[in-house]
Amino acid sequence: MKFDYQVTDPMGREIDGCVEATSGEAAAHILRRDGFIIRKIEESDDSEGLFSQRISKSDLVYVTSQLSIMVQTGINLSAALRGIIQQEENLTLKALLAELRSNVESGEDFSTALARHPRYFDKTFVALVRASEQTGMLGEMLEKISNYQRKQLENGSKVRAAMAYPCLMLLIATGVTIFLLTFVLPKFEPLFSQRGSSLPITTQLMMTVSDSLIDYWYFWIAGVVVAIVASVLFKRSDRGRRKLDHLMISLPLIGPMFRKVVISRSINTLGTMIESGVPVLDAIQLSSEVAGNACYEKLWTDVLEKVSSGNPINQAIGNSPLFPHTLVQMIALGEETGKLDEVLARVSQYYDREVDTSLKGLTSIVEPLMIAAMGVVIGTIVLSLLLPIFQLSRHGG
Repeated sequence: MKFDYQVTDPMGREIDGCVEATSGEAAAHILRRDGFIIRKIEESDDSEGLFSQRISKSDLVYVTSQLSIMVQTGINLSAALRGIIQQEENLTLKALLAELRSNVESGEDFSTALARHPRYFDKTFVALVRASEQTGMLGEMLEKISNYQRKQLENGSKVRAAMAYPCLMLLIATGVTIFLLTFVLPKFEPLFSQRGSSLPITTQLMMTVSDSLIDYWYFWIAGVVVAIVASVLFKRSDRGRRKLDHLMISLPLIGPMFRKVVISRSINTLGTMIESGVPVLDAIQLSSEVAGNACYEKLWTDVLEKVSSGNPINQAIGNSPLFPHTLVQMIALGEETGKLDEVLARVSQYYDREVDTSLKGLTSIVEPLMIAAMGVVIGTIVLSLLLPIFQLSRHGG
């Protein structure tokens, strides 16, 4: 984002200009750091602000990977950021990197500069960078972070791709059903009206639904809107989120898959944190925050309390039905041998493969189920049209 400013420099001269930053506070920080006294600062009033470019997760993965390569080849962090800024075309990302570079050049730790932007750099990212600053292995850590981000991004994409087909099929089925009820069935109504109550029950029901869709369409639209708003508000509430998250991992077909996704994400985070030198308690806390499921977040919070009291991780999760017994045994083995990070890395890889297998199996099951459901719904409507016609033709003959 661009901000217009009016400032007074240390010599007392008044200066007008424009600065790129992610927020007004960030722009003010840049100007004050350079010794200016701010008289006025506001977001630039131009059309670009209406269509500002977003920073996607893939953009951050790319930038992190580029930083890793440049830092590992001996380029200092400030110069690396400058090089990426010069070739970056996304103005929002460019402003973000420019602000990070400015903070670093002013003597601020890179982790502290990143922590100013929680929208783009989560606590896991910041914690890993902070751990690398203590060991002097920033380049290697940035490579590890980019691999971690890429893995999380790929897993999320796989799940969304697997769910896209059923959602599309449901949308098509709904559209076809509405078309048949509002455009096709009414054309037969004059033919059926002479039969009155002798119409089949299914035909009468379909005609009633058709009439309500046509005559009271605004009530249907209002009902859909209210249902969507209520669902969103319910999901955003703590109680609603707990209920929905519990439902997601308890459903017959997709529940086991979502369990594996959450376990893989949490275990991968825990292993990466421990391997990178992050304290175990901080690693468990971050695993809770990235779980993405209220049930597992609560579980990791309980684990954190038990580990803080001196219990090993395997005992803390041993009695929970949310973790398979074999996983608990492997964690116990890792703690006994002092190779917990290696064990967690292998467990995460195993669950990633399990997620792929579950997604393929789910897709192979859901596709015929959705087709069968569409056939039943559309077939019922078509049958409701054909039965009276057969009866009329038989009586007419």
